[in-house]
Amino acid sequence: MSKERILKNIFVKGAIGAAFVGESIQKHSAQTSIGAHSIFLGQVRADLMDEKKVSAIEYTSYEPMALEKMHEIRAFIFAKYELTCMHVYHSLGKVNAGEISLFVFTSSAHRRAAIEACSETVELIKKELPVWGKEIFEDSSHQWKTNT
Repeated sequence: MSKERILKNIFVKGAIGAAFVGESIQKHSAQTSIGAHSIFLGQVRADLMDEKKVSAIEYTSYEPMALEKMHEIRAFIFAKYELTCMHVYHSLGKVNAGEISLFVFTSSAHRRAAIEACSETVELIKKELPVWGKEIFEDSSHQWKTNT
């Protein structure tokens, strides 16, 4: 009998709320071997493009491929840094300007590993994860977002 690997689902429907972020942090208070956390929160900007203001981004993904890629990123980061844990959450669907769409949370015994791992994880997600964003403007027109 073959064992199917279960990949952790990183996707959240809609915006990532402050309560969810707070609860995620609070859950780690019992883990007394952790000395540092590093957190990245990606927020949708109300950019002005060709005199049109972004009101939201609608995120889509090919989820099976994205979850496999996130598993690879996670394995790479854990091999490179001495982490206690890592959590990644990315929005799917519509996220309004001012709301959180990406939450990366790394923990380790010491600050340098947590900070560097968090930063590198965010860069790899932006570069390699098959997630696409459609910018929705206040006039309801839209265009596909390009990461910079």
